[in-house]
Amino acid sequence: MEAISRILSETWGLLLSLSQTVSIYDAADILIITFLIYRILSFMRKTSASSVIKGIITILIVAGAANLLRMTVLSYLMRQVLDLGIVVLIVLFQPEIRKMFEQMGSSRLNLMFRNRKRYENIEAVIHSVVAACEAMAKNMTGAIIIFEREVGLNDYAATGTSIDAHSTSELIQNIFFENSPLHDGALIIRNGRLLAAACMLPLSNNVNLSKELGMRHRAGVGISERSDAIAVIVSEQSGTISVAVDGMLKRYLEMDTFELLLRDVLMNSDAKRADKKAKKAGTRKEN
Repeated sequence: MEAISRILSETWGLLLSLSQTVSIYDAADILIITFLIYRILSFMRKTSASSVIKGIITILIVAGAANLLRMTVLSYLMRQVLDLGIVVLIVLFQPEIRKMFEQMGSSRLNLMFRNRKRYENIEAVIHSVVAACEAMAKNMTGAIIIFEREVGLNDYAATGTSIDAHSTSELIQNIFFENSPLHDGALIIRNGRLLAAACMLPLSNNVNLSKELGMRHRAGVGISERSDAIAVIVSEQSGTISVAVDGMLKRYLEMDTFELLLRDVLMNSDAKRADKKAKKAGTRKEN
């Protein structure tokens, strides 16, 4: 009992001494750094960068072992590699770093400035896309449709042909009709309107994707890896419908499942954000 009391007393004394030496700014500094490290690790885990991180850790272990064992040549080579580490990291993680900054620039801070009209036409565009995909799947017509969300896709839209038209099932089918000059490429949808067609998209470098997947599927996964966009792909070979979200490809979707998935990712999550914003605005007015 005396030992426990002594341990508790020493612990309390340590806490008191820390409270006198560590200011609130130090605590905030530690919390912010911890949060940033957590977010970076969480982000890297969702991308192919996790395998690169394992390679970097291996190099650090080899460098430490070479230094302890006094391996002169190997230690020298490891030091040269580590000196160039920052440049190598920027080159290796360029897509991931760009995506992270894009998400930071278009995250919750930008929600305060977003136009609420963004959601007015989402119901109609989902209905149009589902109807068009059902018809194209029956006719074995290949298609890739991209829903822009928070991260802007202007760079990719600039590679195609500007449309800026109201979304209808017939128009979407005509765009991807085999003899149409716009059928080869992606259709980008923004705020419920057809923004641009025949757009070029980045291909995914994910080695775990099935070898049977074609360029449309890899482009759909690629754009979902580099942004928060939702990619809908209709296979020209099998007529199956797939959806790419956050680098993950959901394949062989039935029409009911397909529509529910689009509603969930495009309407429910956005509606929750809008409700939170409305509640915050109402609270400010009451105060």
